[in-house]
Amino acid sequence: MRLIGVGVGPGDPELVTLKAVRVLATAGRVFVPVLDAADTGRAEATVRAHASHERIERLVFALNERTDTARRERHWDAAGSRVAQWLRDTGGTAAFATIGDPNVYSTFGYLAQTVRDLLPDVVVETIPGITAMQAMAAASGTPLVEGTEPLTLLPLARGVEPLRDALTGDGTVVVYKGGRHLRRIAELAKDAGRDAVYGEHLGLPDERVRSLSDVDDSGPYLATVLLPARRSSRGGKL
Repeated sequence: MRLIGVGVGPGDPELVTLKAVRVLATAGRVFVPVLDAADTGRAEATVRAHASHERIERLVFALNERTDTARRERHWDAAGSRVAQWLRDTGGTAAFATIGDPNVYSTFGYLAQTVRDLLPDVVVETIPGITAMQAMAAASGTPLVEGTEPLTLLPLARGVEPLRDALTGDGTVVVYKGGRHLRRIAELAKDAGRDAVYGEHLGLPDERVRSLSDVDDSGPYLATVLLPARRSSRGGKL
């Protein structure tokens, strides 16, 4: 029995690694996370370019839930039970496709923990994927880090205050899940003397990448904001 978390990148089927394509093509079942069982999520839309559709199965998660812990855990339990059942019945290999990377703010970690509790003998592996911050850097033509610069990745689903402290440093800051807080992010960036680049639907046909100052007050949950380090000369941070 084997469970493999597969990173499928930000949404562009061409930004999926060769190893991920092989696993998606050969796994006995490919599970994908969705908010609603009737909808095709971003992970599934990417997977459909690389896996036969009859092997794809949707698992419903409370992906955007911020306050109701019991509701989140009910979905983790149900999804984990379903995956464990399939593995127990078949003894085969199941893949779980997640946008970005399965080890970076991913639902896969919670699923894997649940399945391990139910099936202690299961072998769990992960295949890394291209993250939104990498796709954002490429789309905007902005190096993420140079020389000795640190890189800070912040999820702002619970509020923007951690960003204030992060911007006092010398490195690049990337904000995930900040779509509800764009005005406040823009204010903090201005106070810190930072440029800010906004991206949404990265890797998709309707991708939008532009200066944060040109964006309305709110964006989708998975919006990304890139605040590059201040650089005054070529190689200045070496």
